[in-house]
Amino acid sequence: MKIITLLFLTLILGKNCQSQNNMDLNAAKIEYTANSRGLYNNTVIENKTVSVTKTRDGKPVSNSLTDAELNALINEFQKVNLEEIPSLKAPTEKRFHDGAAMADLKITYKGKTYESQTFDNGYPPEKIKNLVNTILSFSKKVE
Repeated sequence: MKIITLLFLTLILGKNCQSQNNMDLNAAKIEYTANSRGLYNNTVIENKTVSVTKTRDGKPVSNSLTDAELNALINEFQKVNLEEIPSLKAPTEKRFHDGAAMADLKITYKGKTYESQTFDNGYPPEKIKNLVNTILSFSKKVE
């Protein structure tokens, strides 16, 4: 009987933790922007929807995230220390001589905004690299 009770409690607690993770992501707005003279890409993820704008005055194209995509995003989102984002240094400086577009990541979470310093598009700081790559994979899917 104790084993059944333990198993039941494990399942209940596991479901509650998974639900809590989704709720946490629902409280977040993630925005990735890359631009230069000839490039503009604004990707916004909010409420399980990804919206991509390819021109400065263009209208966003939206798409819902699948459960697998949402789980991948949650996994990468949980690995990022939001408080560190503003102090992360760019690993390269190609944007200084038109070698790469300028990019930045902005996360609004529970009413507080965390914005990265500008970095080269395609070369994010190591601590947010996987999150940025996950966001960009959704951006390519919407195109």
